[in-house]
Amino acid sequence: MADVPPPVSMEDVARLAGVSTATVSRTLRGLPNVSDETRDRVLHAAASLSYVVSPIASRLASGRTHTVGVIVPYASRWFFGQIVAGAESVLRAHSLDLLLYNIGDIPSRQRFFDALPLRRRVDAVLTVAMQFTDAETTALLSLGVPIVAVGHDVPGAGCVRIDDVAAAGSAVQHLLALGHRRIGMISTYNDQSMFLPVAHARHRAYVEILSSAGVAVDDDLIMSVPHGMDGGEQAMRRLLTLPDPPTAVFAESDELAFGALSALRRTGRHVSVIGFDDHELSALLDLTTVRQRVFEQGVLAAGMLRRAMSSGAWTPEELLMPTTLVLRASTWPAAVRTPGPG
Repeated sequence: MADVPPPVSMEDVARLAGVSTATVSRTLRGLPNVSDETRDRVLHAAASLSYVVSPIASRLASGRTHTVGVIVPYASRWFFGQIVAGAESVLRAHSLDLLLYNIGDIPSRQRFFDALPLRRRVDAVLTVAMQFTDAETTALLSLGVPIVAVGHDVPGAGCVRIDDVAAAGSAVQHLLALGHRRIGMISTYNDQSMFLPVAHARHRAYVEILSSAGVAVDDDLIMSVPHGMDGGEQAMRRLLTLPDPPTAVFAESDELAFGALSALRRTGRHVSVIGFDDHELSALLDLTTVRQRVFEQGVLAAGMLRRAMSSGAWTPEELLMPTTLVLRASTWPAAVRTPGPG
């Protein structure tokens, strides 16, 4: 078997180019203070020797990790998965890595902020639909890197979000325009989860729109359940047992709405249901919903971070994304009692 030649080193490139290893390092990293003639000589020597810079060594030398830390409460759920997928598409295109931290329960959250494993491991941070305490916010800002939050304002960070109050208000207004006055809400409003900021905003919209229409808010029609299809089904079953059940329901998310539709199919009852998000299954289930461009929010947030990382300058900015009311077959006028799907 032939002997395998040793790998080409930076010293080999420096020797061939007739310069120091420091000059080779500056040249290959694209740093200033290298003349055009010297740069050409070094690049020619590196090419002739097929020398490839070690990414790890380059990162150590520059003090940059080329990595973005992403903090989510529930990585496996649709909304968060779409945000991360959108962000990853941008980061990958610019040779940036993504380091994911899933801290959806109290113990993992406490461990994360006690250790703060992001320190010296990332050049930027993306948070998704997370509300932080003042101490947690201070800890994140102490990293000294650009931070962008998706879905919720974080003081000192950039932000990509929608107007949850206005968007949820359009959903309730749609039900009122159809003649419904007994309008229920399925929410995570009282559930102590990371969804609390969104839940508060959408609950607020529900109350304000009903009140402005002269409809009394009936607390019995507001069901607080854990996020997800099971929670939505449980809430709808409870609403159907009321002496005067709702004729329409606004679900805080499409996944809650899917559960509500399941309960209606199982019981044979007919209640208008509107969701929020325009989940990829919403069209299949003919769910009326409020569409937000989730994947694009991840794209824009990652783009904001990438620009900050490449420029070395960071001025937090806010992008407010539009939403759209998408009408399908799950809502109908209050006078109509037996439409197609339940």
